[in-house]
Amino acid sequence: MPRALKSDRKGPAKARQAIIFLHGYGADGTDLLGLADVLSPHLPDTAFYAPDAPEKCANNPFGFQWFPIPWLDGSTEAQARESMTKSIADINAFVDKVLADESLTPDRLAIVGFSQGTMMALHVFPRRPQPVAGIVGFSGRLLSPDTIATEAVSRPPVLLAHGDQDPMVPFADLAVAADALSAAGFTVLTHVMKGTGHGIAPDGLGVALNFLRDRLDM
Repeated sequence: MPRALKSDRKGPAKARQAIIFLHGYGADGTDLLGLADVLSPHLPDTAFYAPDAPEKCANNPFGFQWFPIPWLDGSTEAQARESMTKSIADINAFVDKVLADESLTPDRLAIVGFSQGTMMALHVFPRRPQPVAGIVGFSGRLLSPDTIATEAVSRPPVLLAHGDQDPMVPFADLAVAADALSAAGFTVLTHVMKGTGHGIAPDGLGVALNFLRDRLDM
């Protein structure tokens, strides 16, 4: 049974499209929901959701995680895999509920992930039968580059943005993800946030906004 994800919502009562933010390790939904205030003037009639991940973070009791990270928190690889499997089911159930509640089809939904949220987005949404409008992935990585070509059942367009000074998720992971997704038949755009560490720079957010407007036909 999937775990219900707690989420705030911003936007009009009746939306024409929706964006779901998936936060990083040790954060929570509100960490990204503030981006809605920046994006919403340029994305009218959009509902914004930012669920909390289902597990308390071992390294930050005030934050959450989609799965533990062994080299950070002392968990095992088996625990990380088990936790991620559960979170995949949780995200799928959450997405289905958002689409039903908003009376939207998947092509009217976009996903924005950061760090571990990007990892989840790039894993979950290509394995859903109907493609979403697009995926924006900040400062993350593709967890299974060797299997994406055979396991993908839908291929939404992807924008990957990464800081070239990222000390947490290596900048080199941008090229690894882009190459694997492109080889698997995805349309992939990339953006380098120069001089940026593990975060979202204004130029990256601007590129993401243009991508989202294009994918949602704004």
